[in-house]
Amino acid sequence: MGVVEKIREIEAEMARTQKNKATEYHLGLLKAKLARYRAQLLEPTSKSGPAGVGFDVQKAGDARVALIGFPSVGKSTLLSKTTHTASETAAYEFTTLTAIPGVIEYRGARIQLLDLPGIVEGASQGRGRGRQVVSTAKTADLIVMMLDATKSDEQRRLLEIELDAVGIRLNKHKPDIVFKKRTTGGISVRRRVPARVSRDSVAQFTSTVKLTQTDEKTIRTILAGYKLHNCDVMIREDAGAFHFPRTRKYIPCLYVYNKVDAISLEQMNKIAHTPNTVVISCEMDLNLDYLIERMWGELNLVKVYTKKRGAHPDLDDPICLRTGATIEDVCNGVHRSLATNFRYALVWGKSSKFNPHAQKVGLAHQVQDEDVVSIFTK
Repeated sequence: MGVVEKIREIEAEMARTQKNKATEYHLGLLKAKLARYRAQLLEPTSKSGPAGVGFDVQKAGDARVALIGFPSVGKSTLLSKTTHTASETAAYEFTTLTAIPGVIEYRGARIQLLDLPGIVEGASQGRGRGRQVVSTAKTADLIVMMLDATKSDEQRRLLEIELDAVGIRLNKHKPDIVFKKRTTGGISVRRRVPARVSRDSVAQFTSTVKLTQTDEKTIRTILAGYKLHNCDVMIREDAGAFHFPRTRKYIPCLYVYNKVDAISLEQMNKIAHTPNTVVISCEMDLNLDYLIERMWGELNLVKVYTKKRGAHPDLDDPICLRTGATIEDVCNGVHRSLATNFRYALVWGKSSKFNPHAQKVGLAHQVQDEDVVSIFTK
């Protein structure tokens, strides 16, 4: 039996199984198996393919945005309009057959925009080039789901199903569960007050919160299914069994409705007021600047300016980092040797306690947008 057949068999069994507390353990096992088989399905069938048909694109710039959508919704046109890259466009479907990268330069940042081939229903099971598309989408910092405003919302639902099937969760927060692998010692799931365990037990079940959606046996079995026999698990959130597969990726998503010039103002207004949604018209260059602005906001990038002793800040070449970045990240952004020879840094801006004056900080200090940093080495 092939992987696709195994996936269908498990999905059929899950559909037959009623969801309640008694079946939580069984469903957790099925979910773990399903995630493993889908991960296998997305793996390349061979290490090397024929010459000239490569699909993966090297990650470049400060962030990556992936364009996902059905054929002929305007992904290639959007890439051509917002970057200096020309992507082939035509009135027929499947014009784009591989990943085409472009670069958006915005507020000193370089954002890589990937035009991916159109998804077809069943992409998560390998139809079309679905395996490569969804695998590449997992590497993105933001997904832009391109939709046709002239069609029904069924297109959005089908795309969400395909992405969900391969472990991509859109606009959802990652549960506060931390895994740390060990070489020996079994599975330890920590709790605020450690439970008493016998000498024969290789693992200790603990948690910082009361778990109402799953239990110890289910968690251990799911982890074992992923061949995690020796690890520490810290659970700080009441999460169900379905949150434990480690192949899941939580990615922000913007739903972009193209061709709004072909619908009524009432329809456009209704769509525009939907959360995480932007309405555009590539044909008329409508709202493209706002779309880029929304991308910037969803990516949560911060700009940091460097400053040499006795000189003005270099405002023409900022370092773009993700929210929560530290002085160590700034050092690595300039040169990796800086962190090794680091003495201290001076910071001006929002993260400084003495703003507008400088604060002397160490590597662990978190920077904020528009900060100015001067680094001193040994």
